Amino acid sequence: METPPVSIALEQLGVPHTVFRHENPVHSFEQAASDRGQRASQVVRSILFRIAEDEFIMALVAGPAQVSWKILRKHLGKSRVSMATEDEVLAVTGYRIGTVGPFGLLNPVKVLIDSSVMLEEEISIGSGMRNTAVILKSADLHHALKDSEIVSLTE
Repeated sequence: METPPVSIALEQLGVPHTVFRHENPVHSFEQAASDRGQRASQVVRSILFRIAEDEFIMALVAGPAQVSWKILRKHLGKSRVSMATEDEVLAVTGYRIGTVGPFGLLNPVKVLIDSSVMLEEEISIGSGMRNTAVILKSADLHHALKDSEIVSLTE
C-alpha cells in the first residue's frame, strides 16, 4: 500500500505517527472524526491563504472553527488576504484540497498553528492522499514545524 507523502516527510524528520486509512470515502468533517475515533476538535485542517502575489501562508485550525479574517490580517499586518484557489493549493503544496497537510510541501510555506490545535494531545492531519490521515501528538507537530508560530486565529 502506498505511503502517504506527509507520512514520508514525518518519517524523515523522525516524528512518531500512524497512518489511518478510511474504509469508505469521507464526505464530511464529522465523518472523518468519527471514523478515526476522534472528536471534531482533534481533526486539524490545513488552510492555505494568499497574502501577496506568489506569497502564501498556511493556517492549521482544529475542528470546525473558522479563521477570523480580521485577526489573520492584523497578525500578518496585511490589509488583503484571500483563500488560495484550488489551483494555487495544488501548485504550492502539491496536494489537492481535502488532503493537505503541513509536511512534504512542494514549496516552503510559513505555518501558523491556531492555539486550539495545542489543546488536544492527539490530532490528525491531512496525509497528501484522499481518504487517508496521519495521527500524531500535537506537541510533535509543533516541534517538527520548527519555524511555525502558535497564535489565536479564531474568534
